[in-house]
Amino acid sequence: MEMAPGYVTSVLGTGSYLPERVVTNEEIEARVPGASAEWIAVRTAIVERRYAAPDEAASDLAVHAARAALDQAGLDADGIDFIIVATTTGDAPIPSTASLVQLALGARRAACFDVNIACTGFVTALSIARAYVALDPTTKVLVIGTDVWTRFIDFDNRATSVLFGDGAGAAVIGSVPHAPGDPERGLLKVELVSRGDAHELISMPAGGSRRPASVETVADGGHLLSMQGRGVRDFVLDNVPGLIAGLLKRSGHEPADVQHFVPHQANGRLVEELAGASGLVRADTHLPLRHSGNIGSASVPVALDAANRSGVLRDGDLVLLAGFGAGMAAGAALLRWTATEGGTR
Repeated sequence: MEMAPGYVTSVLGTGSYLPERVVTNEEIEARVPGASAEWIAVRTAIVERRYAAPDEAASDLAVHAARAALDQAGLDADGIDFIIVATTTGDAPIPSTASLVQLALGARRAACFDVNIACTGFVTALSIARAYVALDPTTKVLVIGTDVWTRFIDFDNRATSVLFGDGAGAAVIGSVPHAPGDPERGLLKVELVSRGDAHELISMPAGGSRRPASVETVADGGHLLSMQGRGVRDFVLDNVPGLIAGLLKRSGHEPADVQHFVPHQANGRLVEELAGASGLVRADTHLPLRHSGNIGSASVPVALDAANRSGVLRDGDLVLLAGFGAGMAAGAALLRWTATEGGTR
């Protein structure tokens, strides 16, 4: 969808929040059968992750990240028209986590809703925000990814318990001036794919209308995360490189043009394989998961904020975001970076 003449959709500010509690691999080793600290580091590239405090929920983390993004964008909460929260571990089934974020921020003008596509959620929410801004370049959208996965971990399951942490990331999406004939700028293209036939690879089967919460569902662990690690790896490597290749081709770019790759922080080793399979050999792959773990919907925006605030994203750099996970689903977004006030120039 094209912007009105004179404007392009862009990231105006980013923010993130990780809870205070640091959980090291040594702590996981003491709790999870068969998981040594060295094994975790070698297999995942994770050395520590953050756990939310007992009184912190997904909306609390989201509010911290949102405030940081608003501050960098130079906006008050009343300047936001939409709040889109990507989360799979929202505060409750009802109300939406976005509504709770709106209340806490005082964003009285904003329409609010959640997106539940797990680790692809933030990229999906970006595509929705892009459409809103394309319809009206005065629109400002606050897009947030937030998850508290540690409330849903089975600590008897080595495959999942070593990976996950909690956190939130946010971005303010709006328009920036763009003169006709100037080089491309802003959020160039977003592509999404879903594969419902692979939905069993990652699941949390109880707690919905098919298997409502009961003594039995709690006893059999139906409310805990289940993941088929090998199947997930195969899905990612079979589907995401092609998605990225198609996105770049339709945008008129080659993998070698990309300066920064900001992927979902699923597993460090998997991301390395993905970058290689996608031909992103010249790109700087951003992997803050070493100190955050896999934080689901928050992974991409937390990594983007870390890159932005570190000073490595230069005005005009080509940035590729990629999310993939439960559904199964995947998404990629290509941005020609526009410097933010609190980021790089």
